[in-house]
Amino acid sequence: MQPVPISKKAHRLAVAAFFFIAGINFASWASRIPDVKAKLQLSDAALGGVLFALPVGSMISLPFAGWLVAKFGSKKIVTIAAIAYPLSLILIGWAGTVWQLVPMVFAFGLLGNLCNISINTQAVGVESLYGRSIMASFHGIWSMAGFTGAAIGTFVVSNNITPLIHFSFVAAGCVISVILIRQYALARDASHPDQPLFVKPDEHLLKLGLIAFSCMVCEGTMFDWSGVYFQKVVAVPKEMTTLGYAAFMSTMAGGRFLGDWIVTRVGKKLVLEGSGITIATGLLIAVLFPSVVPATIGFLLVGIGVSSVVPLVYSSAGKSKTMSPGVALTAVSTIGFLGFLLGPPVVGFMAQAFSLRWSFTLIALLGMGTTVLASMVKWEE
Repeated sequence: MQPVPISKKAHRLAVAAFFFIAGINFASWASRIPDVKAKLQLSDAALGGVLFALPVGSMISLPFAGWLVAKFGSKKIVTIAAIAYPLSLILIGWAGTVWQLVPMVFAFGLLGNLCNISINTQAVGVESLYGRSIMASFHGIWSMAGFTGAAIGTFVVSNNITPLIHFSFVAAGCVISVILIRQYALARDASHPDQPLFVKPDEHLLKLGLIAFSCMVCEGTMFDWSGVYFQKVVAVPKEMTTLGYAAFMSTMAGGRFLGDWIVTRVGKKLVLEGSGITIATGLLIAVLFPSVVPATIGFLLVGIGVSSVVPLVYSSAGKSKTMSPGVALTAVSTIGFLGFLLGPPVVGFMAQAFSLRWSFTLIALLGMGTTVLASMVKWEE
């Protein structure tokens, strides 16, 4: 009997579900960090060490993730990673000492990145079936899952549910979902035989990576410093310190769902050039007019600016003619992720030496790098 062909819509829904699984796992962990800190009685320094294990795991896994996807195919890797990722969440909830917690968080970061590379490889393949931009909407699903995970986290915390029970239910739902949807994942990726483990990115991929770097410097700054900026510079009451972060996250998620529609009409180059200008404008508004309304508007603009950059860069990297999608995505992700890691500490050092407003000005200039670099890339629409 011939297998029943799977529609491109079924492929798209399956990949969207994988993005949701990845997003809700990360948000579940983030929502319980204060409880894990309290449970293990960690100092701020000890918590910093624990949190550092996550990006270390992600960075170490980057080259291997691309190779594994190229070697075994994204369908097999995404299935394994999307099951192992939530299971590692259970182990985080189980950890009873900091020495148990650190390797679990390291594994969580490693598996999360493996999930990220394989899911985006699947997304590139599905996008090619549609023949138009749909990558941004997948990343919008990840953001939506983040809101969902945060809402669940708020509920379980208010009901005194332990992280272990919380993570166990999330993991069970994720594993069941993977079992149900794996058959609808794309069976084959674009093939580049004899792909080595470590590959030097070509000039095109290097530029894509630098665009991602410019954007993710700003994104990392928003994640880590938006609340502090509203607290210290905008000087809002304590209950309003998350206003800037909420503004940023809402337009970043919304922008991702609108991004594909806009790209289809005006093209990737114009969207990316406009993104850098929007990021810089938003940050400079918050710097020049540090009161509640203009700063919130500024952070809304930053969210709009960053929303489509990484999805569009990943989409272009996955169509590389010199590397398999998984390895190309790994090369670009590595460069971009460095921006996400370096942005927040640079802001801290600049704020210590000068002021937080000056550091945000520097980040605004780096955000403009998205516009400059996008104008130098030949884009295939």
